[in-house]
Amino acid sequence: MRYVILASLALFCLTFAAQAADVTGKWTAQLPGREGAQTTTTFTFNVSGDALTGTVENPRGTNPISQGKIDGDTISFVETLSFNGNEVKVTYTGKVSGDTIQFTRAGGGGRGRRGGGGRGVTFTATKAN
Repeated sequence: MRYVILASLALFCLTFAAQAADVTGKWTAQLPGREGAQTTTTFTFNVSGDALTGTVENPRGTNPISQGKIDGDTISFVETLSFNGNEVKVTYTGKVSGDTIQFTRAGGGGRGRRGGGGRGVTFTATKAN
C-alpha cells in the first residue's frame, strides 16, 4: 500500500511540473519603436501540447509566428518580417507569470530597431482576454 501511495504522489508531482503555461489568447504590450515612440503590439497565441502558433500584430501589419514552443513557463517563437524584399527574423523568448509574460526580443538589426540589433529588447505583455 505504501508503494501505491508513493507512486501516486510521484505521478501527481511529475504531471504538475510538466504542465505548460496556458498562454492561449490575446496579449498586448508596448514595444519601443523608432525614436523612442511606443508601439502597441498584440500577440495572439494558440497552444497544442508544447507547440505554439499565432500572430504578432502592430500598426505595420500582422505576421505569423513560427518555431513556437512552450516548455513549462518559458515560451519562444520567431517572427519573420519583410523589408524591401529582405527577410528579417526576430526571436522572442518569454517567461510566463500569471497574466504577464516578460519577453526578450532579439534579432532584426539596424541600430536598435526592428528587434534590437542583436542586443535584445525587454518588455512585458499582459493578457488581454
